[in-house]
Amino acid sequence: MIEPTVTMPPRRVRRPPVRRPARPGETVRFPVLAVVFVCAACGLVYELELVALASYLIGDSVTQASVVLSVMVFAMGVGSLLAKRLRCRAAVGFGLVEAGLALVGGCSAMVLYAAFAWLGESRYVLVAFSLAIGVLIGAEIPLLMSLIQRAGRSGQADRSSDPGDRSGRAGRKASLGDPDDAAGTVADLFAADYVGALVGGLAFPFLLLPWLGQLTGALVTGAVNAVAGGGLVLWVFRRDLTRRSRALLLTVNLCVLAVLATATVLVDDFEQAARRAVYGDRVRVAVHTDLQEVVVTGGREGPPDLFLDGRLRVAGEDEYRYHEALVHPAMKGGHRRVLIVGGGDGLAAREVLRYPGVHAVTVVELDPGVVRLARTDPALATLNAQAFRDPRVRVAYADAFDWLRDAADRARERYDVVISDLPDPGITPSTKLYSEEFYGLVARVLTDTGRFAVHAGSADDRPRTYWTVDATLRAAGFATRPYSASGRTPGFAAGPDRADRTSGTGRGPGDWGFLLAVPGDRPPVLGLAPDAPRLRSLAADTLATAARRAERTRGAALPPSTLVHPRYGS
Repeated sequence: MIEPTVTMPPRRVRRPPVRRPARPGETVRFPVLAVVFVCAACGLVYELELVALASYLIGDSVTQASVVLSVMVFAMGVGSLLAKRLRCRAAVGFGLVEAGLALVGGCSAMVLYAAFAWLGESRYVLVAFSLAIGVLIGAEIPLLMSLIQRAGRSGQADRSSDPGDRSGRAGRKASLGDPDDAAGTVADLFAADYVGALVGGLAFPFLLLPWLGQLTGALVTGAVNAVAGGGLVLWVFRRDLTRRSRALLLTVNLCVLAVLATATVLVDDFEQAARRAVYGDRVRVAVHTDLQEVVVTGGREGPPDLFLDGRLRVAGEDEYRYHEALVHPAMKGGHRRVLIVGGGDGLAAREVLRYPGVHAVTVVELDPGVVRLARTDPALATLNAQAFRDPRVRVAYADAFDWLRDAADRARERYDVVISDLPDPGITPSTKLYSEEFYGLVARVLTDTGRFAVHAGSADDRPRTYWTVDATLRAAGFATRPYSASGRTPGFAAGPDRADRTSGTGRGPGDWGFLLAVPGDRPPVLGLAPDAPRLRSLAADTLATAARRAERTRGAALPPSTLVHPRYGS
């Protein structure tokens, strides 16, 4: 009997997997995207630094933002075209572009501030930096694309001769490494760019500005930019560099970091010197609140001057003319309850508290730092007669628009007098506080016989702005009486407040313009209350003259200003 033969299947010998080398797309992808992310964040910080500092130094934030954004976007297109000339040496070109961007962007805030402090003019410097930064930012992406495509081509050449890759994996697309997948590469680069811009845009107001300030924040951003850009080229794309190019990039980046580090160490001394150039040698207090820079000069041998974000808000020598003209015409009539919008210096409250019939004063101020300084600084507290220590005064720290809207909704807050003690509408970013909607909210909290006094800028030097405020009040249902106060100290807005110069005159406005408004159609009568205190600058005859002086500047009828169509300019 023949036994069947059992044939065993051949044993399969398991071979160890062949470890393929990492494709260039995989090794380049994440470093490149990370650097694009960082550089985009830095670029937006430079942009926001220019806008913020220009708004502070020059005023009219809408105009400055428009100039910076439009010039920078145009320059980015120019930079993209110029980058074509560097494609043959993309690695060294990208390294030098990032070093230049770090130096120019990091020092931009200091140079802009220096131009304002010592030259008195910073508009041309602003445009120059916007152009330079835009050109450098525009050259980044084209140079990176050239580097990535070159890396992809060299990687494909290496993979084609790889005998261990038998499964066809060499033919797969490698994002950020395959020259045939240009669309995917562009998508990844721009995604990282946009996300980085988001992070930079949020980091500037919430981290850099409150923690480091404008000058140091720009310098630190430049250092981060230099490290990221230089590190990418010297590490990931080092094979594309000659020995001489590598030494050049290393030297340039070290020099840039040294300049930025030195400027960071000296930034406090620079800021003090620039402040002395702007305000003179009488600077006594300089603080950065969460919202603005507050500077007090003088006060030892004479009355103090108060500057907010570089603009002279209170001139101690003549502030009584402004505040008497603002407050006392509105106090003719009932004045038990008074609302002051702005007035964190306490000087309008000082005038209101001189009336024995006043029972309650509410001051709505956005910046607690101004009120804190007005309470604690000896010179300012003496000037405002310790107004904030009076038990009749209550301070609400809020945006006046939001606070009035809440008060109007509650329908419990009604005032006999409302006083708008705000900067000129042409130079303040808060033009919404001179809008028809804002005045409509005031009308809702004002009693039927109440009076509303508004500081509306100079009637002589800015008649268009002044009469726009008048038209806006009338559109909100008020009848108005224009008047102005003269006697402004010569050079009130010249020198330190250079952003407030009138064109070509070299001097500031010579008057303050006011509007007294009441609900209804009948304009109020200018006059003083029977219980008015003794005043240094106002009397019945001076008010009549003030009304005639303002009326002489009236021109053609102007449209009102609204939230969606603001009509004020610097």
